[in-house]
Amino acid sequence: MSLLKTAPPAAVRSLEEVFAIAHAMEHQAATCYGALAQRARAEGVSELADLFEHLAEEERSHATSVAQWSQQRSGTPPDPANIKWELPETFEREAAGELAASRLASAYRVLAMAVRNEERAFEFWSYVAAEAATPEVRRAAEQMAHEELGHVARLRRARRQAYHAERTADPRDRASTPIDRLAEAAHLERRLAGLLETRAARSTGEEQRRMHELAAQAGAMADEVAQVSTGGESVVAEMDAIATAERLVEDYLDVADLARDETIALQAQSLARRAILRLTWLRGLEAER
Repeated sequence: MSLLKTAPPAAVRSLEEVFAIAHAMEHQAATCYGALAQRARAEGVSELADLFEHLAEEERSHATSVAQWSQQRSGTPPDPANIKWELPETFEREAAGELAASRLASAYRVLAMAVRNEERAFEFWSYVAAEAATPEVRRAAEQMAHEELGHVARLRRARRQAYHAERTADPRDRASTPIDRLAEAAHLERRLAGLLETRAARSTGEEQRRMHELAAQAGAMADEVAQVSTGGESVVAEMDAIATAERLVEDYLDVADLARDETIALQAQSLARRAILRLTWLRGLEAER
């Protein structure tokens, strides 16, 4: 289960193919956001138009970075001719179009959509890395996934700020430290493990097997987090499995961003990668129901 509608049909076999795919994806996103900015402006929703244009500019900057990397590594710019298959859809065109035309849309909703787009791109590159034909391609794909993880973190922060601007401030953001977030994460991982085991008991076949697997992973991640967290367990409201998985992604991304200890920051990035993949699987399962 994943956020991707279709998985890449074949392994990526060269750095030139990696750069061509990455550049095409960033250019496609920039083009889509730019078109949405024009549509929102035509609808008279200037604030959203500005936000879409900002997102478009971010994607154009990413495309430029990929082109520079390609020039440095292979001596040539990204060439679309190196793409061997149709790229999986990582952009929510229909949902984005509805937001651009809606006078009820908010910055929070736009940023939530943008987060999902970046999570899809992260999952795509994680898949490419896992199926890479050579170690060189795998390392490049992992670097792309790492870049997308950074994009996810920045957009999630912006989304949270938009949410609090529209509603009330979250007490977590006023006095929370990386250690506080890790203490909360250890507690939530254990809670998630229990939720997934309960769900496994009601499932069959492949879903049951995967639920047991994810529950075991959550337990192992709880132990891993507990080794670096010296705080007591946080008390958080009861949530379902997806909400808990979502909260864990935010905790790990926050720790990776805020921690001054490089070892803890790198560990949090690793935990965030696993947490995002887990979240996309759970969302995909829910969408099929």
